[in-house]
Amino acid sequence: MEAAAHLTRARDALRRQAWRTVFEILTQADAESELAATDLEQLATVAYLVGEDAASLDVWARAYQRRLDERELAAAARCAFWAGFQLANAGEEARGGGWLARAQACLDDHGAECAERGLVLAAMGIQLLAAGELAEARSHFDQALAVGRRLNDGDVQALARLGLGHVTVLQGDGAGGVALFDEVMVSVTAGEVQAVVAGLAYCATIIVCQELYDLRRANEWTRALSRWTEGQPDLAPYRGQCLVHRSEIMQLRGDWSDAMREIHLARARLSDPPGQPAVGMAHYQQGELHRLRGEFVQADQAYRLAHECGREPQPGRSLLALAQGRVDVARVAIHQALDEAPDRLARSRLLPACVEIELASGAAVEAAAAADELSELAAELQAPLLDALAAQARGSVELTAGQPQTAIHTLRKAWRLWQGLSAPYEAARVRVLIGLARRELGDSESAEMEFDAARGAFDQLGAAHDVVCVQQLTDHGDPVGSAPLTPREVQVLRLLATGATNRAIANELVISEKTVARHVSNIFAKLDISSRSAATAYAYDHGIV
Repeated sequence: MEAAAHLTRARDALRRQAWRTVFEILTQADAESELAATDLEQLATVAYLVGEDAASLDVWARAYQRRLDERELAAAARCAFWAGFQLANAGEEARGGGWLARAQACLDDHGAECAERGLVLAAMGIQLLAAGELAEARSHFDQALAVGRRLNDGDVQALARLGLGHVTVLQGDGAGGVALFDEVMVSVTAGEVQAVVAGLAYCATIIVCQELYDLRRANEWTRALSRWTEGQPDLAPYRGQCLVHRSEIMQLRGDWSDAMREIHLARARLSDPPGQPAVGMAHYQQGELHRLRGEFVQADQAYRLAHECGREPQPGRSLLALAQGRVDVARVAIHQALDEAPDRLARSRLLPACVEIELASGAAVEAAAAADELSELAAELQAPLLDALAAQARGSVELTAGQPQTAIHTLRKAWRLWQGLSAPYEAARVRVLIGLARRELGDSESAEMEFDAARGAFDQLGAAHDVVCVQQLTDHGDPVGSAPLTPREVQVLRLLATGATNRAIANELVISEKTVARHVSNIFAKLDISSRSAATAYAYDHGIV
């Protein structure tokens, strides 16, 4: 009687999509008495949905054995598939492959056609895709899709189309691949797939759109994913690479604090189990956020961790070296990264940095060549984000070549594109270039307005290094505050300007955090400033750092 009551409560919670409640009720029922195989499968599914991956795998293994003992081979194959699929997604390819082999063995014994055969075909296609066997992967996805259509199974069709979309993109047809992802998302929003597949589809689609510079679609599906999860607060839908790409989107929009919180969440989830491939991407993205905020010590540490985890930290590491004034180091590193880039899409992510570094080193011809290649790729891919990068690079080259009027027209186009993409940091950087072009033309008042607008945007974002650079361009002199800093306050300011936190400063100077906070407050008051970025600007401008 008690077991029946548990199951009734679980089904009611299931209808409300209260996944954590379902998980807790079924876990309790499972501890008190033996659950039926169907209920075990439900428990395994909701455990995955709420992020209890270890519990999910344990229950899938038990459900598989139960189905196998009862000679329900198709159902046993389904349990083995989901166990293998979860493991493979977590980067445990060997264990995942073992479970998929069990699923295939069950289907070989079963013989008859079933939806589980389509699931396993899709999983085999994913393995082939990871190995670079695109033609074989496409064949498996095509077969899986055919099974899904014959049996009218939404999950199989969605997984097969996701795989076909990936193959199509890798074969050079970005538009065709995105169309397949859109087709999957129509089935997701129509409620034709279960929650596990829906979460996977959302994340896979966001990842591909981001990699193809299709920011409009990436934003659209990110918003859709947020709406989908609003009524399911227990859901843990963001896994692996998807979390990193969400942080990148937040960064582009100027939501740097949210982006940093997201990347901390990504690192936490990607560290258990250890060894997941996307953890290197998470470290790199954290390095990018630190670099943009002028926190160079933390950026360098994050890039090193990314490298240790197998993610080459480029172009971020080269741009960090450039910001630190190590132009030769930056140039060598970016050229090495370009030489090792596997394809044109990978080169497109390095070329904007290459243009900036070449111009800083005085290599105008090489910068122009890199800008031309970037423009060709932008014309080929037809993506607004890449168009903006190409226009900004081309305008920079024109400005350096002594063509300020031409540069202004090109840079205005870049600025409009960045504005359309709601990318405040990039738009502000373009305004600095426009200001330089105005100054070249003798229009100092307009140049000053551009610099002021850029500095305001940088200060609001917390882009400390960029605030410093603009302040040096405008040469406004000393801040209003004139009271001299004490030697200890200079020490604190010097460390603060490296991006160190109050705790790090306290550890370095062997004083309490409370004392550091008091020094920081005194520095702000004496210099008549109100932010750490402004303090950093002062430190650089006055040779303290």
